[in-house]
Amino acid sequence: MSAGSVFGFLGPNGSGKTTTMRVLMGMLRATSGTAHIFGLDCWLDSHHIKTDVGYLPGDLRLYPWLTCESALCIMAGVRHLDLASRGHELADDFGLEVDVPVRNMSHGMRQKLGLILALAHHPKLLILDEPTTALDPLMQEKLFTRLRSMTDQGHTVFLSSHTLSEVERLCDRVAILREGRLVADERIESLRRRAERRIHIVWRESVDFDAIDAPSSLRLIRSGGGQWEATLAGPVTDLVSWCAGQPIADVSIGHPDLGILFRSYYTDGTVQP
Repeated sequence: MSAGSVFGFLGPNGSGKTTTMRVLMGMLRATSGTAHIFGLDCWLDSHHIKTDVGYLPGDLRLYPWLTCESALCIMAGVRHLDLASRGHELADDFGLEVDVPVRNMSHGMRQKLGLILALAHHPKLLILDEPTTALDPLMQEKLFTRLRSMTDQGHTVFLSSHTLSEVERLCDRVAILREGRLVADERIESLRRRAERRIHIVWRESVDFDAIDAPSSLRLIRSGGGQWEATLAGPVTDLVSWCAGQPIADVSIGHPDLGILFRSYYTDGTVQP
């Protein structure tokens, strides 16, 4: 994971994402191997690492009496930093009232508070476990903007997510877990080049489908009513050249569908770089 980037961590429930994050945070000790952040051992040097790390757990739990104001005071004391100014700025941006107790907060409000506490000390590394849970689209947009602003300043974000569109839009690199094993670690651009595209073809009337020799990269999903639904696992230029010589009335080519590629990792693990 390089500095100044957003690193996505994907995998189905039970694949080991949260466990990995807890090992990185020094909350669990690895049964084998080692984990390091900033060149320091995540178990032996956890107290030093946490100085420059912000963390949002997936199962965030907060005291019912806690408010944003009191939480910032506690965190300021623990970190020996003045977090009031930045904490209030974050609360204002996220739309969270600083004097509302957790017992009166919605799930989304509690998630905002967790994010504020993770971000308030402007950490070098931000570890987020499902950070957009319960956040509305406007709040998600604000969070994405802030995370990108952090990486532009050289900070690093490590996040897990089940939302593929979110990962594709936000992340520079992605690691994929399957049954506790790493099955992929690639840049998003590399994955896009291998991802299939959705293709929709409308044929002219009276087409002899038996005479059509479709390219091997075009996989037919559905046909009927003079139309084809297919996926493309090859260069778009080759498809366009083939279409030019066919009795086609219309064709639409979708963006690379990372969802298909990701699901293939989860189901059979047969996808190869």
